[in-house]
Amino acid sequence: MGNNASNVSAGKPKITGAIHVAPKGTELPQDATAALGDAWKALGYCSDAGVVNGTAMETTDIKAWGGDTVLVIQTSKDDTYKWTLIEIKNVEVLKFVYGESNVSGDLNSGIVIAANNKETDEVSVIIDMILSENTAKRIVIPTAKIKAVEDITYADNAAIGYGTTVGCMPDADGNTHYEYIQKQQTPSA
Repeated sequence: MGNNASNVSAGKPKITGAIHVAPKGTELPQDATAALGDAWKALGYCSDAGVVNGTAMETTDIKAWGGDTVLVIQTSKDDTYKWTLIEIKNVEVLKFVYGESNVSGDLNSGIVIAANNKETDEVSVIIDMILSENTAKRIVIPTAKIKAVEDITYADNAAIGYGTTVGCMPDADGNTHYEYIQKQQTPSA
């Protein structure tokens, strides 16, 4: 069929929120546009670096007598997502980064964060974005767990942020995440 420039796109965050989390086991959407239930909490703005999906694949080469590679066997595949959350006064962000049980209160009454060695919770994650030509893309991660939080910098010339990497664990079908893409109807004028 050939090249088609309309299939090229950047990914912009959905204006009503791009990254949402819910407790693991929350019902997952099966398409790009279904409304999210109350269990899904928005993590607000992330930095202009966007969201990065990392795929680290390890393989082993099988060689024949004489040195030719005759088979490549995949031995592992790591699926991760990384972003920097910049709404540092958002209680949902703090609960995500530090763990639900380590954050209490609200901004008006006062937030208390207990930084400790407790494990963070496994959660489900949804990343919503809009592609060109009003096309919705939704990434659904059934089970995610924080693998890393970058150093937090407090400076007068930059937004404070939580650079967070989550690892995606396989579901019952062996899938670490799902992607749904659907062209939306353009609203009539």
